[in-house]
Amino acid sequence: MSWNEHWRFDRPLFSLADDEMDKQSKYVWEHESLGGIAENNNPLPRPVIGLLLLTYFTAMAITFPLYGQRPNAAIYADYVALMNSTEVQKVLNDKTISHAQADKEAMALIEEALAHFDSPYAFQRAQHPIDMNKLRAIAPEIVELQTKGVDLREYNVIGNHLYKANFEGNIKPNGERERIQPWWDKGYQIAVWWFIIFCLAVIIAVKRLPHFSWQPDHSIAH
Repeated sequence: MSWNEHWRFDRPLFSLADDEMDKQSKYVWEHESLGGIAENNNPLPRPVIGLLLLTYFTAMAITFPLYGQRPNAAIYADYVALMNSTEVQKVLNDKTISHAQADKEAMALIEEALAHFDSPYAFQRAQHPIDMNKLRAIAPEIVELQTKGVDLREYNVIGNHLYKANFEGNIKPNGERERIQPWWDKGYQIAVWWFIIFCLAVIIAVKRLPHFSWQPDHSIAH
C-alpha cells in the first residue's frame, strides 16, 4: 500500500483515512497481539492538551529575548574605544604582573567604565561577554568598519571575525537591504514554525487511525 493511498479530506478533524484504510487498521488492532499490549482507542485528555499548550507558550514567553540573538559589532564598539585609552593601556603594559592578570584587570576597568553609562546594548553585553583576547582579535575589523562609516549593527561577530548579517530588513535610501536584526528575531519565528509542523504531523498521524468512538475487542487476538 502506497503512502498516498486511502486518504479522505471531507472530515479531516474526524478522520483522514477512507473506509478501507479504517477497516484494515481495526483488523490489525484486534487480530494482532501487538506484543501483548492491550490499548484502548481513547482520545488524549483535554487537560493534557491544555497543559502541553501552556508549557509551550510559557517556554516561548520566557525565552523570547534569547531566541536567535547574535552579537553584533556595535555591542563592542565602546570596548574597543576604551581598550585604547591611556588607563587601560597602562595596565596592559604593566610588566610587574602576568599577561593573564593584566588582561583581566584591563577588562575589569573597561566593564567598570561602561557600567557608568546607559547603553542600548547592556542586555546583549551580559548575554555575550567578551575577554581581552577576543577583543584584540575583532578590534581591528571594528575600527576598519568605523572608518568606512558603516552601521556596525549589520555585522555579526562569529568567532574572531566580523561578517555581514544575512537579515532581510527594509530597503535603505541607497537601495541596499538593511541587515539589522529585527526585534522579534528570526530564531523566534523558526521555533514557531517547527512547533506548528510538529503539531500538524501528530494530528495527521492520529487522524489516520480509527476514530476514538470505536473501541477494539482485545479478546480476538488472545
